[in-house]
Amino acid sequence: MRKRTSKPVRNLVLVLGDQLDADSAAFDGFDRGADVAWMGEVESEARHVRSHKARIAVFLSAMRHFRDALRRNGIRVEYRSLDDPANGQSLACELASAIQRLTPKAIVVVEPGEYRVRETVRRAARRTGVPIEIRPDRRFLCSRTAFAEFAEGRKQLRMENFYRGMRRKLGILMEDNSPAGGRWNFDAENRGVFGKGGPDRIAAPRSFPPDRTTREVLKLVRGRFPDHPGSLANFDWPVTPAQARAALGDFITHRLRQFGAYQDAMWQGQPHLFHSRLSCAMNLKLLDPLEIVRAAERACREGPAPLNSVEGFVRQILGWREYVRGVYWQYMPGYARRNHFRARAPLPWFYWTGKTDMACLAEVVGQTLRYGYAHHIQRLMVTGLFALLLGVNPAEIHKWYLAIYTDAVEWVEMPNVLGMSQFADGGLMASKPYAASGKYIQRMSNYCESCRYDPETRAGEAACPFTVLYWDFLARHRKTLATNARMGLQLKNLARLDGETLKRIRRTARRIRDRMGRAS
Repeated sequence: MRKRTSKPVRNLVLVLGDQLDADSAAFDGFDRGADVAWMGEVESEARHVRSHKARIAVFLSAMRHFRDALRRNGIRVEYRSLDDPANGQSLACELASAIQRLTPKAIVVVEPGEYRVRETVRRAARRTGVPIEIRPDRRFLCSRTAFAEFAEGRKQLRMENFYRGMRRKLGILMEDNSPAGGRWNFDAENRGVFGKGGPDRIAAPRSFPPDRTTREVLKLVRGRFPDHPGSLANFDWPVTPAQARAALGDFITHRLRQFGAYQDAMWQGQPHLFHSRLSCAMNLKLLDPLEIVRAAERACREGPAPLNSVEGFVRQILGWREYVRGVYWQYMPGYARRNHFRARAPLPWFYWTGKTDMACLAEVVGQTLRYGYAHHIQRLMVTGLFALLLGVNPAEIHKWYLAIYTDAVEWVEMPNVLGMSQFADGGLMASKPYAASGKYIQRMSNYCESCRYDPETRAGEAACPFTVLYWDFLARHRKTLATNARMGLQLKNLARLDGETLKRIRRTARRIRDRMGRAS
């Protein structure tokens, strides 16, 4: 047993489950003789939303590996395991217990990524009367203050403007004061689709078989959360900084070159394609985002990766990741309640089972349950699009995304779902709703080839539910959408439909919504 110091505790340094960074500001000035790091596994965090087993496991495994690394480095860690009989199973309870037991003079924590967690920590400190110092999170490249300055006076926060500013600030993919290649983005080159034969052989992402610590976690999760969705059979996520860097190197070497062209493409039986699978490691703070961006930039300047691929990848990190975090903190807690279209439908139950006769949704949800993973177009233009067109309550689909993906933490998930996917913020983030018919999915994938529904058909039993609900969505929200100039072409196409066709579409849409409601 580790001998404990008899000196009083100066700082109780809280290390939350998504702050696994040895270079964190929380450790600035850490005194090994007087300070204590505190970490806790609590059941309430796994049940706050009905989390995928793999999501629970990746947090717990990464936390335990980080605990062990801190201890090897001579840092005293007070750690509460999930299966400790004394565990009160809530963050508030365990934090209060630690403060009472250790009587620190102060609490130090890096700013939590989730509003709910930040308020929990603050309340715990207030109740005990111990002063708390909240330090900035250096694993983000834009501070909350800097983002607030960007947002000041703007009714719409366009990511493109923010992204260009970040490129200039950090000198990423820049040539003097101009963007590399003379353009800020290469979207036109990054919408490629596969031919009939599908993608050529793709190197699968680097796999990390569970070690002893991870195997113990997997056993614990299976026993503790048997009713939670998802499988642990394919668990191979990186759970240490060294593994995360190996995953980064693997992506740069084997998949970055073709990432750009095919980043929006989908194919049955190919869950990863050319994507990096690094977001989970980034969000747990196992990887520095600037390290990732610089590695991609080097691959463009020195290696085989083309500019369109590198720019598309950099945009996801330097643009979207930083941007959505800024939006989250700029508008919380009210942002969580936004519902521009006043959508009220329940989330269909097949989102938890994958059992549906719509081939695209069966594929994407099934993949998600197996791996806890889907790439951004699968999320935005399959699961998210269907929820938008069906009229699902944004709060319900938000909770599903937060629960079901291993990389889900609220600061990144909520704006992506409410703002981009569901347009629930009324255009604060997106310039128009991401509404499309089944023909989009047909163009970008081979999902429709094995489906009983026809994406070209607008009404009737053979009609693709995406296509039916797309036209119904436009009709239901015609007046609201008419105020958006970017929806003009879609509304003109709606106006070309004769009255009888529109009636048939509306009748088919009602049957679909009734069926979804009964099955929920």
